[in-house]
Amino acid sequence: MTDRTDFGYEQVPVEDKARRVRRVFDSVAGKYDLMNDLMSAGLHRLWKRFTVNATRVRPGMRVLDLAGGTGDLALDFARRVGPTGVVVLTDINATMLESGRDRLINAGVVLPVVQCDAEKLPFPDAHFDCVSIGFGLRNVTRKERALSEMRRVLRPGGVAAILEFSQVWEPLKPVYDWYSFSVLPRLGQLAAGDGDSYRYLAESIRMHPDQDALKALMVESGFDDVAFHNLAAGVVALHLGYRF
Repeated sequence: MTDRTDFGYEQVPVEDKARRVRRVFDSVAGKYDLMNDLMSAGLHRLWKRFTVNATRVRPGMRVLDLAGGTGDLALDFARRVGPTGVVVLTDINATMLESGRDRLINAGVVLPVVQCDAEKLPFPDAHFDCVSIGFGLRNVTRKERALSEMRRVLRPGGVAAILEFSQVWEPLKPVYDWYSFSVLPRLGQLAAGDGDSYRYLAESIRMHPDQDALKALMVESGFDDVAFHNLAAGVVALHLGYRF
């Protein structure tokens, strides 16, 4: 029997999920930044800044940004580590990676850009001081493999930062669900010409492990001192885990 996994609320063959996710992000790449601003009223920029601050990266450090999209986190990290540090931007999706590379160049930042799968990282063991993934883990087919890879490439004392949509505070769920399934797809259709992709994004959030479940997955993957911070009443959570 073929192994199956979730693609939003749909169950699909494991080997098919990456292709479907790629199709979603090929579709939305051109309007990704605009849609992020519209969907979050600009709050995603504050969440990403909080993430970078929480990692406490310093000049000269090495940072790996997974599923880096259009480069928001990579740009902030690059400014923190300075000319003596290194930030590597990665994404499995070539279209998104090209958008991120071009955006960074427009901002005057040139850094290594690598197309790769978070489940099979092409980097040596214990190479980075920080590994981040922002709003990308829920799209990974085998999350436990990605987490193990993140830990593998971390140096002892290094930190992994996972910024992801999570489970909102219970009293707010009815409003949040109405926004996610009624407003968001219409907004995606109007602004990006693709309501279906944003319906998938809303569904993928519900299928992603909640705060405690993701913390448990990180512990099982070997991370130490794992903790999370709820942002915007749990709409988003930042998980931090260390390799000691």
